[in-house]
Amino acid sequence: MLVAGFPAGSFATNCYIVAPSAGEECVVIDPGQDAFDGVEEILREHRLKPVAVILTHGHLDHVWSVAPVCGAKDVPAYIHPRDRDLLTDPAKGFSASTGQIFGGLTLTEPDDVRELADGAVLKLAGLEFTVDHTPGHTPGSVTFRTPADEELPDVMFSGDLLFAGSIGRTDLPGGSHEAILRSLANTCLPLPDTTLVLPGHGPQTTIGRERATNPYLTGLAPAEGPKKGL
Repeated sequence: MLVAGFPAGSFATNCYIVAPSAGEECVVIDPGQDAFDGVEEILREHRLKPVAVILTHGHLDHVWSVAPVCGAKDVPAYIHPRDRDLLTDPAKGFSASTGQIFGGLTLTEPDDVRELADGAVLKLAGLEFTVDHTPGHTPGSVTFRTPADEELPDVMFSGDLLFAGSIGRTDLPGGSHEAILRSLANTCLPLPDTTLVLPGHGPQTTIGRERATNPYLTGLAPAEGPKKGL
């Protein structure tokens, strides 16, 4: 599996492009502020053809360039329904004072928007992405997991759920500290220690490293029963 990425814009949001190998179809994850040119550069370098854009959540720094990327390549965007309104009204995801900064920003929904569901398996570009609904940072936050191959262990694209040494903030509209702790316990802790975590900001890490050193995971345990309905 080929995974290429770069920090986009002033928010340094990690945008990832994932493909089985060079010269094949690919998926774009979280094209944030000013990400269009960076995406295009990676597509040219590796001779890739995008077939979808998938979004970990609806905050502006993760979706800023989704419409330009989708429109230029005529591909669908996937987002959880609880965050879909942020595609056209990014100020809803910020506090009143911060929202005023982006109040004049106009975003448009891509022509083809498809909604994500907890537990769904997306088969895109010859790859499989398992969707886990992980509310807490936003109501519609999700992570994407891909199984191991010959070159990489299991990979989780964690968005703003889990970072190296930290977790996503929960003080913005729709955030919930209790919900994000449940999401961390039920989605992250059951994964193998070798699982590679590619977060929405900052460096990569592993589940084992975070389990051992991340203060927010200390004392957490997966809840009994199904994960749905968090």
